Amino acid sequence: MKRTRIKELLETERRGIHVTAAGWVRTRRDSKGGFSFVEINDGSCLANLQVIAPASLANYADAVLKLHPGASVVAEGVLEASEGGGQAVELKADTLQVLGFSEPVDYPLGKQKINFERLRELPHLRARTNSFGAVARVRHLLAHEVHRFFHDRGFLYVHTPIITASDCEGAGAMFQVTTLDPHAPPRRPDGTVDYDRDFFGRRASLTVSGQLEGETYACAMGDIYTFGPTFRAENSNTRRHLSEFWMIEPEMAFADLEADAELAEAFLRHLFRAVLKHCGADLRFFDQRVLPGVLARLERLAEAPFGRVSYTEAIRLLETSGKSFEFAPFWGMDMQSEHERYLAEEVFKGPVVVTDYPEAIKAFYMRRNDDGRTVAAMDVLLPEVGEIIGGSQREERLEVLSASMRKSGLNPDDYGPYLDLRRYGSVPHAGFGLGFERLVQFCTGMHNIRDVIPYPRAPRLC
Repeated sequence: MKRTRIKELLETERRGIHVTAAGWVRTRRDSKGGFSFVEINDGSCLANLQVIAPASLANYADAVLKLHPGASVVAEGVLEASEGGGQAVELKADTLQVLGFSEPVDYPLGKQKINFERLRELPHLRARTNSFGAVARVRHLLAHEVHRFFHDRGFLYVHTPIITASDCEGAGAMFQVTTLDPHAPPRRPDGTVDYDRDFFGRRASLTVSGQLEGETYACAMGDIYTFGPTFRAENSNTRRHLSEFWMIEPEMAFADLEADAELAEAFLRHLFRAVLKHCGADLRFFDQRVLPGVLARLERLAEAPFGRVSYTEAIRLLETSGKSFEFAPFWGMDMQSEHERYLAEEVFKGPVVVTDYPEAIKAFYMRRNDDGRTVAAMDVLLPEVGEIIGGSQREERLEVLSASMRKSGLNPDDYGPYLDLRRYGSVPHAGFGLGFERLVQFCTGMHNIRDVIPYPRAPRLC
């Protein structure tokens, strides 16, 4: 079967050509004039292709009149200008073959509107809906543009491990990977589990970040990035958290915090411009049906300058704002979403990069500033969302990094390869992390992050 995608058929200027289209039936309407209108969609675009199936077809009574939403068909015929409104072209079928019928009694995606909560119970079918088809196309475009952005700037794509023995964030919220019998694990004389007898000979987990491994390649190849799945065993049941998600993490050698912030700004602007250029129909759908204003928001941010402010100054702005926050701001706190949004929406009225956070609330690998109380860290804040990117200049001084590890409760002996980077030709380097699903959620306006990944993983959901 040599078919033409519906997207291509709807965009072509040619008429009177013989084509083959295939897809799943969205609707069927029967006319008294002796033909049926069959709307089909193949996922290539938001719009459907209207197929005119005349009663003269050999299988009209036995097949066409038994088509219901969800059925799969192949239609061959002539592509002509549409005589009705709502579409530019339609396919006048010479043949219409049914590949698979769909029973209207059982098919859960009928004409009735179905809420997103119900659709989460149908992950195997929800991509057939307008909303999730549009999400899938936007997600694909953004993933493609992530690679384009870094490739065009000379970055090397590195695949970091999914199974690891290192906790990059030091928070301990990791999923364990083991082949030991959970009911009767081998134990040492002191009663603790003997991980020497596990598959890897030590305790292993799913990665929470590819940063540590990414740094090793940056300190050899210059500029690299990772883009892969990461896992957090946090019992977070919010609309912005997943247990399995994809993370984008560039790492640059010979770079400081300012270079890191400049890369983050260029990265976001590139992605916003790309999705506006290539996903117009899907974005208009989201703007009309999901979140009014999401299209205008992207258009603004695609051209908006990014503000800069230190954490210390940001706290001062919050404390003197006169606004009553749920969490009162004070120096040393980890800013809440309400604080981040206030800075982006009310103070800077656009994207803003906050830098130089207190040492106590940031990770062990961030470079200690000369003031003795802050680190060279940054967060990129967007209006209506808050933090979208977190990054830092990494600590390149061996003694300082070792002391920071011990202060965070980590054993430097477990991070020998990471410390070797500081022993053998250490250089200033910096990077950031962007949760891909947060990006897709922002661009589509979808309320719940579980609706922007094909198969969401969250507490009690697998």
